[in-house]
Amino acid sequence: MGYEVEVISMETASKLRLKYKDLKSYSSKVDIFGLCVELLTDNREHLSMWDDNFYSMSEDVRAHAKIYSITDSSFEMEVMFEPSTNTAFIFNFDYYGWIKSIALGISGNILEEAHDTHSVHGAVLDIDGVGVTLVAPSKTGKTTQSWGLLRMNNAHLISDDWYFVKLGNGRPIAYASEKNCYIDADIGDVWEEYRPLVSQVCFDNKGRGIANIRWVAGESSVIPMTKIRYIFLLKRDADDLVAIRRMTPTEGLDYLLKNDLCNPHQIVTDDHKTDIRAKFFSDFLSKCEIYLINTINSAKETQDLIRNAIRGGVSQ
Repeated sequence: MGYEVEVISMETASKLRLKYKDLKSYSSKVDIFGLCVELLTDNREHLSMWDDNFYSMSEDVRAHAKIYSITDSSFEMEVMFEPSTNTAFIFNFDYYGWIKSIALGISGNILEEAHDTHSVHGAVLDIDGVGVTLVAPSKTGKTTQSWGLLRMNNAHLISDDWYFVKLGNGRPIAYASEKNCYIDADIGDVWEEYRPLVSQVCFDNKGRGIANIRWVAGESSVIPMTKIRYIFLLKRDADDLVAIRRMTPTEGLDYLLKNDLCNPHQIVTDDHKTDIRAKFFSDFLSKCEIYLINTINSAKETQDLIRNAIRGGVSQ
């Protein structure tokens, strides 16, 4: 991750709010799984992406969390977070992707405490009524493979990056976190079906932009929830010749804990939060079938492995 989070006091947060109270900024409130999260920024492009990315919230609703994204040469590129009021101050960010991830991280931080709703930094789809999730460290192919699965018959996207989970007696229920996806410009080079989508997106200086998959896959290609049966944990290890294997819940939890839950945007990571998240993932994994996929082969070969597992093609 390219930034660190400094937890600050209410007094420090009050001083920062006072300092920037006359800032000429744009603001917008969005709905993140029922929470009202407000962005205040002097970057109009980021505000536009924010509005395209999330479902809107009425301006009359009081914000549960606030994010000030500010350009100020007196600071380095950094994040300060005050947990009592769920207020973040983001300085000198030119990458929208981190801003939206910080918003999701703050929302997850709130929901796991008060609403027994937990965050997963991963992609999740419904394929013919069966929930499938891909969870992975950065640069191991999570987005590529999730968009590949969306090409299957009767496949529906819930989220390609972050989702919320509620546990009960049956399968875990995954819920969408965003309205539209923040995609890489090269997704059409991997799966040609998405070239028409890429042609309609305005990409930022990082080669990423907000895309509405419904433009090319139809309105029903995105749905709000699914019950998860399959969990695919991804890695990229050229020294390991095993491309796919089943994992026990204990093995899966060990992998996630060793990789910081595959989530660099957890915002607060003290012992209390670590215990909450470890307990959730232990329960989550115990209710699903888990596979470890090594993505050292081509995107198509890896896609075939995942599809075969879903179809029951892997020995039990």
